[in-house]
Amino acid sequence: MAAMIQPGGGRNDIPQRLKRQFAIFNCTLPSNASIDKIFGVIGKGHYCPERHFSEEVIELVGRLVHITRRLWQLTKIKMLPTPAKFHYIFNLRDLSRIWQGTINTLSEVVDSQEVLMSLWKHECTRVIADRFVNKQDCDWFAKTMSRVVEEELGETIKGYLDKDHYFVDFLREAPEPTGEEPDDFVFEAPKIYEPIPSFTFLKEKLGSYMEHYNETIRGAGMDLVFFADAMIHLVKISRIIRTPRGNALLVGVGGSGKQSLTKLAAFIAGYKTFQITLTRSYNASNLMDDLKILYKMAGQLGQGVAFIFTDNDIKEEAFLEYLNNVLSSGELSNLFARDEIDEIQGELIPIMKKEYPRRPPTNENLYDYFLTRARQNLHVVLGFSPVGEKFRNRAMKFPGLISGCTMDWFSRWPKDALIAVAEHFLSSYNIVCSDEVKRQLVHTMGTIHDGVAETCTEYFERFRRSTHVTPKSYLSFINGYKLIYSDKHTEIGELAQRMNTGLDKLVEASASVAELSKELVVKEKELEVASKKAEEVLAEVTVKAQAAEKVKAQVQKVKDKAQAIVDDIAVDKASAEAKLEKAKPALEEAEAALNTIKPAHIATVRKLGKPPHLIMRIMDNVLILFQKRLDPVTMDPERPCAKPSWAEALRFMGAGGFLVGLLNFKKDTINAETVELMMPYLDMEDYTIEGAKKTCGDVAGLASWTRSMAVFYEINKEVLPLKANLAVQEARLGVAMGDLAAAQETLDAKQRELDVVQAMYDAAMKDKQTLLDDAANCRRKMEAASALINGLGGEKERWTEQSKEFKAQIGRLVGDVLIGTGFLSYSGPFNQEYRTKLVKLWQRELKNRKIPYTASLNLIAMLIDNTTISEWNLQGLPNDDLSTQNGIIVTKASRYPLLIDPQIQGKAWIKNREAHNELQITNLNHKYFRNHLEDSLSLGRPMMIEDINEELDPALDNVLEKNFIKTGSTLKVKVGDKECDVMDGFCLYITSKLANPSYTPEISARTSIIDFTVTMKGLEDQLLGRVILTEKSELEAERTKLIEDVTSNKKKMKELEDNLLFRLTNTKGSLVDDESLITVLSTTKTTAEEVSQKLQTAAETEIKINSAREEFRPVATRGSILYFLIVEMSFVNYMYQTSLKQFLGLFDQSMTDSKKSPITSKRIASIIEYMTLHVYKYAVRGLYEVDRFTFSLLLTLKIGLQVGSVKHDEFQTLIKGGASLDLKACPPKPAKWILDLTWLNLVELAKLKQFSDILNQVGRNEKAWKHWFDKEAPEEEIVPDGYNNSLDIFRRLLLIRSWCPDRTLAQAKKYIGDALGEEFAESFILDLEKMWEESDTRNPLVCLLSMGSDPTMQIETLAKRHKLECRAISMGQGQEVHARRLLSHCMTNGGWLLLQNCHLSLDFLPELMDAIVETESVHDDFRCWITTEPHPKFPITLLQMSIKYTNEPPQGIKAGLKRTYNSLSQDTLDVSNMPQWKPMLYAVAFLHTTVQERRKFGPLGWNIPYEFNTADFNATVQFVQNHLDDMDIKKGVSWNTVRYMIGEVQYGGRVTDDFDKRLLNTFARVWFSEQTFLASFNFYKGYNIPKCNNIQQYVDFIGNLPANDSPEAFGLHPNADITYQSNTAKHVLDTILNIQPKDSSGGAGETRESYVQRLADDMLEKLPEDYISYEVKERLQKMGALQPMNIFLRQEIDRMQRVITLVRNTLHDLKLAIDGTIIMNEALRDALDCMYDARIPAKWKKISWVSSTLGFWFTELIERDAQFRSWCFDGRPNTFWMTGFFNPQGFLTAMRQEVTRAHKGWALDSVVLANDVTRFMKDDITTPPAEGVYVYGLFLEGAGWDRRRSCLVEPKVKVLFESLPVIHIFAINSTAGRDQRMYQCPIYKKPTRTDLTYIASVDLKTTQNPDHWILRGVALLCDVK
Repeated sequence: MAAMIQPGGGRNDIPQRLKRQFAIFNCTLPSNASIDKIFGVIGKGHYCPERHFSEEVIELVGRLVHITRRLWQLTKIKMLPTPAKFHYIFNLRDLSRIWQGTINTLSEVVDSQEVLMSLWKHECTRVIADRFVNKQDCDWFAKTMSRVVEEELGETIKGYLDKDHYFVDFLREAPEPTGEEPDDFVFEAPKIYEPIPSFTFLKEKLGSYMEHYNETIRGAGMDLVFFADAMIHLVKISRIIRTPRGNALLVGVGGSGKQSLTKLAAFIAGYKTFQITLTRSYNASNLMDDLKILYKMAGQLGQGVAFIFTDNDIKEEAFLEYLNNVLSSGELSNLFARDEIDEIQGELIPIMKKEYPRRPPTNENLYDYFLTRARQNLHVVLGFSPVGEKFRNRAMKFPGLISGCTMDWFSRWPKDALIAVAEHFLSSYNIVCSDEVKRQLVHTMGTIHDGVAETCTEYFERFRRSTHVTPKSYLSFINGYKLIYSDKHTEIGELAQRMNTGLDKLVEASASVAELSKELVVKEKELEVASKKAEEVLAEVTVKAQAAEKVKAQVQKVKDKAQAIVDDIAVDKASAEAKLEKAKPALEEAEAALNTIKPAHIATVRKLGKPPHLIMRIMDNVLILFQKRLDPVTMDPERPCAKPSWAEALRFMGAGGFLVGLLNFKKDTINAETVELMMPYLDMEDYTIEGAKKTCGDVAGLASWTRSMAVFYEINKEVLPLKANLAVQEARLGVAMGDLAAAQETLDAKQRELDVVQAMYDAAMKDKQTLLDDAANCRRKMEAASALINGLGGEKERWTEQSKEFKAQIGRLVGDVLIGTGFLSYSGPFNQEYRTKLVKLWQRELKNRKIPYTASLNLIAMLIDNTTISEWNLQGLPNDDLSTQNGIIVTKASRYPLLIDPQIQGKAWIKNREAHNELQITNLNHKYFRNHLEDSLSLGRPMMIEDINEELDPALDNVLEKNFIKTGSTLKVKVGDKECDVMDGFCLYITSKLANPSYTPEISARTSIIDFTVTMKGLEDQLLGRVILTEKSELEAERTKLIEDVTSNKKKMKELEDNLLFRLTNTKGSLVDDESLITVLSTTKTTAEEVSQKLQTAAETEIKINSAREEFRPVATRGSILYFLIVEMSFVNYMYQTSLKQFLGLFDQSMTDSKKSPITSKRIASIIEYMTLHVYKYAVRGLYEVDRFTFSLLLTLKIGLQVGSVKHDEFQTLIKGGASLDLKACPPKPAKWILDLTWLNLVELAKLKQFSDILNQVGRNEKAWKHWFDKEAPEEEIVPDGYNNSLDIFRRLLLIRSWCPDRTLAQAKKYIGDALGEEFAESFILDLEKMWEESDTRNPLVCLLSMGSDPTMQIETLAKRHKLECRAISMGQGQEVHARRLLSHCMTNGGWLLLQNCHLSLDFLPELMDAIVETESVHDDFRCWITTEPHPKFPITLLQMSIKYTNEPPQGIKAGLKRTYNSLSQDTLDVSNMPQWKPMLYAVAFLHTTVQERRKFGPLGWNIPYEFNTADFNATVQFVQNHLDDMDIKKGVSWNTVRYMIGEVQYGGRVTDDFDKRLLNTFARVWFSEQTFLASFNFYKGYNIPKCNNIQQYVDFIGNLPANDSPEAFGLHPNADITYQSNTAKHVLDTILNIQPKDSSGGAGETRESYVQRLADDMLEKLPEDYISYEVKERLQKMGALQPMNIFLRQEIDRMQRVITLVRNTLHDLKLAIDGTIIMNEALRDALDCMYDARIPAKWKKISWVSSTLGFWFTELIERDAQFRSWCFDGRPNTFWMTGFFNPQGFLTAMRQEVTRAHKGWALDSVVLANDVTRFMKDDITTPPAEGVYVYGLFLEGAGWDRRRSCLVEPKVKVLFESLPVIHIFAINSTAGRDQRMYQCPIYKKPTRTDLTYIASVDLKTTQNPDHWILRGVALLCDVK
């Protein structure tokens, strides 16, 4: 089974061969009766008594069935699809939808005919009229509906249709639970379809739903304004998705509210909403996964789902294929795997059982139930934008998008919507203005938005730059207004507040001064009384003071006496202490010794019966020291000493406190006697510590102690007298101190008396001083206050003014902020001119609406302060106004900025501005792009996405829209499928290098697009700064310092004033009390004077500096012209991209390298001259030859325009000529020989002042002008009518351009040479080595390829010469891997990487770029060479950072030879010592240049333009060298070999066309022979072979060759140059014209459609009748159907009929499509465009013939048809017009067959064509030839024809084609070859000579050698157009 729509009407057919395989049924629409029956049953089935509908309603429903059908049919007939309304397609589904809605009600709602009619109208309008795109269509529908109802049902019921009622099903509230409900009771609000009571009610209802929505849905924050339109759209969407299987197609620009309304409608309906989350890798399989989820929710869980799908989600067009299936059949094949289906079916069994108890749960039933349920619950809501072609194309390809959905067309928000929205947001917002002004403000906002929308269209028409505004832009405009208004209001409010406080304080101060003067009088009286009192007290004080003094003297004496005693004591004490210090060690030792003895040790000693002798002796010593009793002295028998008194010792030890006694022993009691007694003991030798330790053990410490005591005494005996003396002195001191105390007492008493008196005196003095101070203070305050008031007098006035001004300013804020916000929101994408224009428009609007605003508003000053601007300038923002405005928009606009920044100035500025904030730079293709985004968000860093194209990553959507979700105190945002924190400090910048990108309305709404393209004026200012920096750095430094000073001074002034105001406002109490304030004032005053002095000086200095700067402006102007010209060239060819950075490099270099001079004017001239040439050479190096001349000419003209030597209208005349004039509207031509175009040019030229009389002069002096015109080079000749002397070179160029297009280039070269210098007019020779020296590791060298220009050889040779490694790789699929490897190798180890044909691997280039730019260390020898063909997707950044060059063969023999010899080395020249070598080398070089040069002459030069290149030359040279090496000197050169190798192998190997091969062989034959070595030999006069020995001599010789070659040098006639020169001139001028900015076109002309419709009518009228098949057959039968010529005719007529049929069908369909009866498909759109542009539609061309324009083609169709008709119906013609045949070869073959049959015994194989040129023209022939055919209408190109002698001759000057007399072509039986004396001339159908257009060859007589005509490229053409 197969199904298809009816073909025709722009819908495709399928082949007949396929159709025949099927049995065909035509499914027509059901008849009216059937339709009525179907829908009658449905309608009456619902509206029936059982459902309690009233009788009248039931009766009316029955009649509505018929009316609905009629209305639908009328709409179908009237509302036809057109290209603009392609979706006006109506089918039976619409009727079903109307009835589906109509039966969706209850009897309690539809209780009367009125409600039923409202419901019916509502449904019809929803289904049919909601898709209408404009008001007219909707009005028509409403009228038709009323008319039909009136006709069928009468006036009364028609009256029910007057009001619009909207039906919804969400007005009822949910029932309150009472507690008595059954278990299965549902607490949802009942969904009853009923009319809304009023919009106000609906608005409240929707408001509450929206609040509920915001509470329920996380991060929703929906804030919709329910103006009428919005509510209506919500009702429409709600109705669609509440219908089972209801899908919606919402069409409107981004930001119209499609998604928001859908989300709310779905929420109200209780559905979930679902949207796909796009990621970078999202593809069809992800979509399938998402659809699975949807189907499960809808089919398995039975949950209603609204699937919102917008055109942003269409990442691949294939997505629509799936949606198309979902919409049309509801089924997606292979969506679920088998196991998934089983699982779903398992879960559905109980659910299906419940709903359909009778259905068996088979797999089929279950799956069917699943799908049905899914379709019921899944509601697809498509949101598409109608902008551009995409929507239409998609709807054409996927018809389900329209037929499966109910459409709702969102028009541009109406004015009242805009106003309602503004009203909503501003109604509660506080603005200082009257209610009327606020009302006007709200209206103005709407007007501004609409106005900008219109400006966008106008801007596009004029500059071809597309910009958009959408409702979303409007919302951000309103929010912006509120923000800026608050800021400004607060700012000005605070300032005003301070001013007013200041003023109040001043008034207060004046009052205080009056008070003070009164106080002063009182104070002075009090002062006198106080003085008297003080004097009395003083006398008393003096007496008392004298008495006290006497006592004081006495006391002092006593004091002195006591002091002397104290001093003496101190001296003695000191010496005693010093001596005692010496004894200290002995004492410490003694104490240490004692501490070792414990009471137990003593007890032990006591117990000893016979203690050791030493112990007893030690104890004796202790007894001596304590002055205890000893036994009488008796000698000890054992030892030489007295006997120890041990008994006494034991007693002493036994008494208590022995050890304590030892420790507290009074050392001063030891006297000389004691020591004397101890000596005998101490002197004994065993009385030592060591001995004691041995014998006594523990009590050895006593020995040590006793010894120490003796030592102590020795010292102490000197101290004792001192101590005694001290005691005496201290007694004296006591007495003295007593005396002193008594004296002091007396003194104190006296002092007390004195103090009392002194206190009285001090008090009196203090009172007096206080009064003095007060008076002085009061006086000072008065003086100060007066000074303050006088000082602030100026300020007071100024502040009073300022205060008034502030008040007024606050009043004017309403308008000012509106302009400011409008500027920030809307002006970004426009250029300076349009920005100013918009602001003026807005101001006019404000004025008309009487909204206050500042008339002389300076936006920049209003939005930003100067300091910030200076800061920006330092960060690299250019200092022109446009850039400052852009800076403001970047920083202040409410949306993130998207910079259109081809010169990357904006980018550079932002990088510097954000550098310290850790700016993250990334791009959309970066592999870590997502991570960069997430990091920047969560770390709160700025991020820049650089170099985007026309689309953004969908992941950015939420970020750009700032859909931040507040959770607690933090913000989060969804990036793709995950949530990120948003920290303060995050800011997004997006930049694009595209010069003119076309962003969608959605992107325009989400971002703030800013056109950062540098302007001519802006660049000039920047360059001026650069010039001054290098040339007059001190000036620039002075200027910068000046600007800084002025800024800081102004800042200082501001600070001082602020400080003053601050002090004034913050002074507590009276001003008069704050003396510091007065100091501040005086500082302020003096500083202010200084500052104003400084500012004045600054202003003078600035004038001085500026005039010095201005001197250098010409340099900057020239620079700016050059740069913008280079930029303009990128419109000619996308590859000509040069960055501003590169240009600035050249600019700076020009200043460094140009000639210095102390005289400024000379210096400026030398910079300009050097720079122009330097930049010219740089730019031209990267241009194709064909554009180099364009560049030179345009450069000269631009400079001419700038200096005023060329006027704008002259420039326009030069590039346009008279092409736009209408010949009929011009004065008639005075003579036939003047071409139409020439005359139009002259009419245009006559509009210029200098040529105002030229038309009359040509008329009067026509012969002289003809004589001048016929000259070979008219520009060199004397111009008639006195113009010769009156015209300068440029005006002469204008004249030549009008008369002789072919001489325009020659004259233009003269003009260039004269205006700029000869080097600008000469061709440019590429110097690879120099370019290599210029390059560095980071800048690739890009070669733009063209035919025959592969630079590989030269690059490799250069690498060899410098001993560098060169690795080449040819790019293409899969080569990236190898390229990467080589790249890293070369970057690490050095060497050159040559990437060939990079246009085949564009995806690899960004990676290459990153590698080159970002790799840290790169080897110094690394270079990257790239070759590529032009490609529009080639990365701009790569082009802008690289050095570009083209390597075409240069034009002209001189340049070609020069290049060839420049590439040869002296070694090549000396490689052979044969005398033949150098001449042959030169001949090959000459041939090489010639074969390349001939290409430019088109088919005259070569039939096919071959890519001859250096490789051919090198191979030939190599061959000649080998041949000479192997040559036998006697035999000489084998010329046949040489010619064969050149003509058939080296060069001939490329040649595919036989006639081209013939030409090449002829060159070889003519130029390569023994003649070559003769001195007389030349290629053409003036071109001979030089005798030279070295390269330089050759180069010098070549340099003297003519600059312009005559075509004869290449073997062609001078006429050949005419075509070439005319075409080139046309190309150059057209190119210049195309890249000029378009001025706005005047007036609305005829539309494309109406023009084409008129053309189609005209063509249909003239189109020949169809051939009637049987009539043709009959005629041919009579003429002999099997005759070869008649068979040929039959075939031709068949082909002609096909063309006529196709043309007729296309024209008919096109007319229908324009009327909208059928759909405009691709073929018809192509036909429409082609016919409008006078081109031949592709389908016609395919089955017919080529022609230059549609007019010529159609004329040819009529003429061809005439020939066939006359042959078929009037008999065989005498002469044939061979051009009119589809298959002329077939015609000649048929003739050969005819002749062969006429001669018995001839065989077709040996019968060949022969010919004879007659002397007759077509009209002279009355009878056919006896045999063969007469052919007319052939043209000879490249030669003339002598009719008298019937032979070829040179053509006449300026005659390019000559028509040949009738030629008799016949056939002869011959095996002999052709006659070599005749020229074998090919015949071609068209001027393009290829195998496809070749017919046959004829022999033409010639008096010259046929080789001459071969070189001339002579051929016969059937058609010369």
